[in-house]
Amino acid sequence: MILRIYTIIHTLISLAAIFTGLIVLFGMLSGKRLDGWTKWFLITAVATTVTGFLFPFSWFHTSHWLGIISLPVLAFCDLRPLLAASRWSLALDLRR
Repeated sequence: MILRIYTIIHTLISLAAIFTGLIVLFGMLSGKRLDGWTKWFLITAVATTVTGFLFPFSWFHTSHWLGIISLPVLAFCDLRPLLAASRWSLALDLRR
């Protein structure tokens, strides 16, 4: 029963990450900065990865390897230079 509830919570967090990611994507395509939505996307993406590791497992699946690769990128790297570079390149694209 607890595993079922945990799976539902993990799925809802994943759906929130997908939803906020789509909003950020459409904002980027329309040339709008959505800093608040981007923050929530990163939070939910990290939460999805972390909660995915807490499921019981007997061997490593592909999802575990992808989580290991994506977690340092999402959580431990300093994203400020990446965000600054993306803002600068977006500003160059918006001038024309």
